[in-house]
Amino acid sequence: MDKILLIEDDVEISTMLKNFLITEKFEVVTAHDGVSACDIFFSDSFSLVLLDLMIPKMNGIEVMGKIRKYNTVPIIIISAKDTDSDKTLGLGLGADDYITKPFSVTEVLARIKANIRRSTQYATGTACQQPVLKKGNLVMDLDDHSVTKNGRKIELTSKEFKILKLLLQNPKKVYTKEQIYSHVWNDAYLGDENAVNVHISRLRNKIEDNPRKPSYIITVWGIGYKLGTVKDA
Repeated sequence: MDKILLIEDDVEISTMLKNFLITEKFEVVTAHDGVSACDIFFSDSFSLVLLDLMIPKMNGIEVMGKIRKYNTVPIIIISAKDTDSDKTLGLGLGADDYITKPFSVTEVLARIKANIRRSTQYATGTACQQPVLKKGNLVMDLDDHSVTKNGRKIELTSKEFKILKLLLQNPKKVYTKEQIYSHVWNDAYLGDENAVNVHISRLRNKIEDNPRKPSYIITVWGIGYKLGTVKDA
């Protein structure tokens, strides 16, 4: 089930949209201000964000900037601002779509499905077109399930391989521990951070020049992990 973060300070609009999307088989989490929206977003995993621009504590543009710094999740702006300059600004700063108020719920539904479909197809296509993933001196061959560094083969467990593959395929994305657990263990996350921490530590010991100062797998404090910016060989 796709999970949507709905950021809207108008309780009536928020409730109406949430109830409608639930009937369309989406899971919906709501936030009514920018600060709580960021807290919720970076503590969970979402398929799409619906974002109002005029929200308290931190406006929608600021929220989008924080999300885009670490994540490429589809973002649809829903706003009463309907000038071309407003739309251009929103889309230019990272939004994938722009819907003006008042709107029909069927239009919102269609835009949501289209953006999630594009996002999913793009991710799948990217993976299919890259049987060999490279970062720095690391090379991952998806065809023969091997990893080498400077030409030397590195023996990884299945879960270590999946974690590294996840980060290599999404180099700009920050993953929370919950997201990593969901992707790699393919199971519900019950708050056991130790499983992820141990596997990250073991993986670093195998691929990093200095595991205490990692360059391939970076910790984003308070959020999770991402691929480092080490230059390709």
